[in-house]
Amino acid sequence: MDIRAILLGLSFAIIWSSAFTSARIIVEAAPPLTALVLRYALSGAVGVAIAFWLGQNWRITRGQWRAVLIFGVCQNAIYLGLNFVAMQWIEASLAAIIASTMPLMVAAANWIVFRERLPIMGVLGLGAGFGGVALIMGDRLTIGADGLGIALCLIGAAALTVATLAVRSASSDGKNLLMIVALQILVGGLALLPFAVALEPWDVTWSWQLIAAFLYTSFVPGLLATWIWFVLVGRIGPTRAATFHFLNPFFGVAIAALLLSERLTLADVIGVVIIAGGILAVQLARQRS
Repeated sequence: MDIRAILLGLSFAIIWSSAFTSARIIVEAAPPLTALVLRYALSGAVGVAIAFWLGQNWRITRGQWRAVLIFGVCQNAIYLGLNFVAMQWIEASLAAIIASTMPLMVAAANWIVFRERLPIMGVLGLGAGFGGVALIMGDRLTIGADGLGIALCLIGAAALTVATLAVRSASSDGKNLLMIVALQILVGGLALLPFAVALEPWDVTWSWQLIAAFLYTSFVPGLLATWIWFVLVGRIGPTRAATFHFLNPFFGVAIAALLLSERLTLADVIGVVIIAGGILAVQLARQRS
């Protein structure tokens, strides 16, 4: 793994983790699904415009279109939609911790469903990672965390797992990479639009914090981080790229504590360390396998 891949992975981990904090700011002041639809419309349109300016087009392969649709629905509509709704009731740090289990779910799916060989270190890592999540969720539930919010985040993480398993075909051709990123963003917005219109009233508490969080979420986690992830996967492959997810629990909790003053318990600290160690063990085991 070269220095460029390391910098790309670190950048992605930090940006991806920060998205939960900015999302928490948004959903405290605006309807979550409507905010997401507007975010997707803005970042998707800008992404398409930049892609055309760079000479890209949407003449992509059938496999790439399929992956764009799956990634757009699973990540942007289901995963982010459920997380935005859930963060009305749970803290950003808890949502980040649950979402960080995606590499564990990917490894478990490959091992159980697709019969991918997983060495004993990987099996132990899976057990440790899920055990760390159970420790944190059990502690949070005892101090009043919302069970529905946790359940929505878990379903969202499962949807993100499906999207990740489909990402290779969307990353195989670098010629229209930014266009592919923008298209999957627009797909997520179109999928969420009817739910936002039918379920949410327009009730917004305007502030500079809301505007800043919305713009940041639209262009940095929404557009830049997705582009970085596709570049990283195309450069080193999805298994090695997923290794960087072991940093997400640390960054997610740290950024939420720093910017939102969210509380940290001893169980959170221990659980985050266990989850990160489990993710790292699983990814290293898969690389060796």
